[in-house]
Amino acid sequence: MTKPKIAVLVTMDSKGAEARFVCDVLTRVGADPWLVDLSLRPHGVAGANVSGGDLAEAAGMSWDDLAAHDRTAASEAMIEGGKSVVRRRFDDSQLDGAIGVGGANGTSMACAMMRVLPPLVPKVMVSAVAATAAVQWYVAESDICMFPSIGDLSLNRITRSVMENAAHAVVAIAVGRAGAEIADNAPPLIGVSSFGGTAACVDRVSERLVAAGYEVIHFHASGPGGRALESLAAAGEIAGVIDVTTHELTDLIVDGVYSAGDGRLRSAGAAGLPQIVIPGALDHANFWVGAVPEQYAAREFFKYNAQNILMRTNADEFRALGELVADRVNGARGPVVVVIPTRGYSEHTKRMTHGLDGSEIGPWKQPEVDGAFVESLRTHLTDAKLVELDAHINDTEFADACVDRFFTMIGG
Repeated sequence: MTKPKIAVLVTMDSKGAEARFVCDVLTRVGADPWLVDLSLRPHGVAGANVSGGDLAEAAGMSWDDLAAHDRTAASEAMIEGGKSVVRRRFDDSQLDGAIGVGGANGTSMACAMMRVLPPLVPKVMVSAVAATAAVQWYVAESDICMFPSIGDLSLNRITRSVMENAAHAVVAIAVGRAGAEIADNAPPLIGVSSFGGTAACVDRVSERLVAAGYEVIHFHASGPGGRALESLAAAGEIAGVIDVTTHELTDLIVDGVYSAGDGRLRSAGAAGLPQIVIPGALDHANFWVGAVPEQYAAREFFKYNAQNILMRTNADEFRALGELVADRVNGARGPVVVVIPTRGYSEHTKRMTHGLDGSEIGPWKQPEVDGAFVESLRTHLTDAKLVELDAHINDTEFADACVDRFFTMIGG
């Protein structure tokens, strides 16, 4: 290939020396760096191909105007301008990857700009906060590779090595990607949402799809997985969805730790993709052990592991979920069927519930509570089909019935 063109996203007013070092490494290994300055204030540091003023202008402001705003507002404007500039260069076939270098604010801005690039386009971030819990928000639904800088970002033997490794990585990925082409006869890729409590269903669905000649990608329903599903569906990377595990919607309505945000269960429908929608693991929300909000203290739980505690969904939440799912399914432009396993929505139906003090309360299996979801769906669904099957979600016959309906929809 010709020299890979790599965007270098950095605040030149505070990281100018580091930016030049990364650009020098990229040049040395045969790439063409394109330096984008993310500085929020005007300064006199030269060398950027795209100045902070250019990004401010792309956001409809001037650099001087930006300087009058507080840090948060200025960052948001710079991100919007940067996303526009970076994506336009990629669409013009003038960008093969991106690398960012920064602290907390620089990481937030650079990652937001990188997330506008399609999946598999190399994205690398060298960050002083790459080892913190906040990394999930920087990466989000994208495939950004995070390189912890180990020390704070200044030039020394340790940080130079980290930045050099990161620069080598982004170039190697760009070169490798240019040489890897998807065959014209590649099988359609089907998205399947997954979770531990729905594993048997996911495994059987995947087995049937692969046997029929499809390729399968699993999305772990822990927040980033759901966002990735929605992102790939919107980007046209998948041909259909068997949404076994819509569990993240429960976390959305109770503010659990595995929410995928308000975009969940929207993109496949908007793209007109065939969908099977299943209430997999919708019977619980996730919280961190020791951090259950006070308003839920009297509820029923199951401690899943040392980190996660699951809260059993109640009837009021199921009614809200029924309305929410119906609203999103009603807006789908493609074929969609909602399939209900009336004998249980997750593997946890075999368990007992407990209070936060560890005392046993009763069975997790609560058909009358789960039924509130179905009644709400019946009330709010319009054109979409609702199918109830006398089976547990992890029964083979349930998975097979879902796949058979999917084949009918997709024409396979």
